[in-house]
Formats: sequence, structure tokens, C-alpha cells
Amino acid sequence: MEKHATEQQPAKVDETDLGGQVRSAVGRLYRRFRSERPEGGLGDVALEVLTYLHKYGPQTLTELSEQGRVSPASMSQTVNRLTSAGYAVRTRDPDDGRKVLFSATTEGDELASATRAQRNAWLDEQLRALSAEDRTVIARAAALLSSIANS
Repeated sequence: MEKHATEQQPAKVDETDLGGQVRSAVGRLYRRFRSERPEGGLGDVALEVLTYLHKYGPQTLTELSEQGRVSPASMSQTVNRLTSAGYAVRTRDPDDGRKVLFSATTEGDELASATRAQRNAWLDEQLRALSAEDRTVIARAAALLSSIANS
């Protein structure tokens, strides 16, 4: 049985609070998406950092802090958890021996890949349950939201 998102929403859009509605929906979807992950001891922030290392390769503590918009001290705790769990390693920067780079290990890459696969499978399942018409609406909304995010 297909779900029809349009049946669950009011027929008329309240444009006076459209921004609030979008923020609420995106925030709730993001939190729900983040909850889809393999069982284990890593928290959301550590998984995000691990996924970033998996996707973009070695990073300095400063780069990770800036990307995560957290203090270097906070990021230091996160990368310490990742390195002590065997999901990341520290190495010297070959271009500047004073800098330390953090990289995902094979185990870290596997966990990042498994997390991505689980999250994608959950979202794909939710989208498949919608009608073709609703999937078209979501595709258009995704394009518009990306445009807003890139502005």
C-alpha cells in the first residue's frame, strides 16, 4: 500500500510560516536519518567525522574542527575516541611535519560505508512507499532545497 504524502498535508500552504515548516521538516528528517546506523558505541558526531574522513581523506584537526563547526578541543576528544577505537589513525603531514593528519582506517572505512548503506536503504524504503506523484514532488522539492542551500 502506497503512502500519499499529499493526503497527510493540509491542502493550502500557510506561507506565513513556510520557513518554520521547512526548518521543522528538514530538522526532523535529519535527526531520523542520523538515527539509522549500525549498532555500536560511536555517537553521531564521531560517525560524522569518520564519514567525512572516509569521503575526503586525511584532514588536520583544524580542518575537522572548521568543518564540524566545533572547537579544536572538542574535535580532539572526538578524534581521540575514533583513534582509540581503531577507526582512525594519526600520521605526520608529509608536506609539513609539524602537522598531524587524521585518516580513517580500514575498519573506519567499513563502518562509514555500512552507516551510509543503512541510512540510504532506510530512506530509499520510505521513498518507495510513496506514490509516483509524491516522489515527483519530493524530487522537485529536493532540487529547490539544494538551490536554497547553495545560495
